[in-house]
Amino acid sequence: MAGRIRSALPLINRIARSDSFLAPHKAAVHRTLQSPVFASSSESSRYYATAAAPPKEQKIKLPVALYGGAGNYASALYIASKKANVLDKVEAELLDLVQALEKSPTFSQFTKDLSVPADTRVKAITDIAEQAKFSQVTKTFLIVLAENGRLRSIDTIAKKFAELTMADKGIVKATVTTVMPLPPSEEKELKETLQLIIGQGKQVTLEQKIDASILGGLVVEFSQKVFDMSIKTRAKQMERALMEPVQF
Repeated sequence: MAGRIRSALPLINRIARSDSFLAPHKAAVHRTLQSPVFASSSESSRYYATAAAPPKEQKIKLPVALYGGAGNYASALYIASKKANVLDKVEAELLDLVQALEKSPTFSQFTKDLSVPADTRVKAITDIAEQAKFSQVTKTFLIVLAENGRLRSIDTIAKKFAELTMADKGIVKATVTTVMPLPPSEEKELKETLQLIIGQGKQVTLEQKIDASILGGLVVEFSQKVFDMSIKTRAKQMERALMEPVQF
């Protein structure tokens, strides 16, 4: 699939020089991406307003709450994907698209260049989605991003969408930051401890990050919680305590 995306990239230059473009796809967008209005984003609200629902319309509950523009877009895409029963396919398609962006500076620059007319962006992303044989949900979602000038945020949206798909599968991602990689025994112990905290019915996956600036200790992040046990933070706490006036 990534190969099909790359094969479609030459279309960008040809489309940019073309004088004719596709008609707007807003009607298709509204039909495919039926989702609740997100109060925190007026732009998302305008494009994702829920259409009149039939009495027995399937109601989709988000596994985790996401915030901000990227979170709103990812949430809308999750709902549309669940309704169409193509969640795994859409996740794979977004991953392929992000990989294509990383491998092609031309494609990446195209998505970030806001001087490109909206019609040109829509035409280009439509042709690429068709060449890559993306699902209708992914294709229509990309058209929304192209119309709104949000293609530049596709990597961030994809990460947010991955959070939703992982939560949907009962997977909780934890990130541990240390000054050096944890030995396998300590990694195993930390993972088991987190599993006890999170509880049964969910699976913990651990990602390690290296950051020498924390000086020592570790910082653990999961489920929008942060446990900061770094030497750097402890030193700052001690510094603040020493600066406080002494009470006699």
